[in-house]
Amino acid sequence: MYEIDELDREIIALLKRDAKLSIKEIANLVGITTTPVHNRIKKLEKTGIIEKYVAVIDNKKLHNGMYVFCSVSLDVQKLKEIEIFKEEIRKLPEVLECYLMGGANDFLLKVMVKDLDAYHQFSSGKLAALENVNQIKSTFVLDTVKK
Repeated sequence: MYEIDELDREIIALLKRDAKLSIKEIANLVGITTTPVHNRIKKLEKTGIIEKYVAVIDNKKLHNGMYVFCSVSLDVQKLKEIEIFKEEIRKLPEVLECYLMGGANDFLLKVMVKDLDAYHQFSSGKLAALENVNQIKSTFVLDTVKK
């Protein structure tokens, strides 16, 4: 296991804010030369600490839609049933993120839909139709404060 130090943490923080920063820009910001920055980033990638680089898209602007968080409880919480649910959720394009939770609910989903009618179709026609779904609680996003 690769042990990260404070310099790695600085590099990670910079990349989290802007993954398009060049090695040279990062080196200037952390106060070292480009070669050690490049080597550290490669090591962070190789060890899986940096999984991938992505563009954060404002889906609301792209689709003129809305976000909904869904707390889902299952009838049965055995490993097999949980894995089946996870596989089914991966097939639903409306689900942007899915988290297995501890506590009152089994899963938390971040869903993107066009409007309330589309959410009704999704929640009752797709999500509630999945085997083993016991309860769905929906919370509608009014504004995104921080991503």
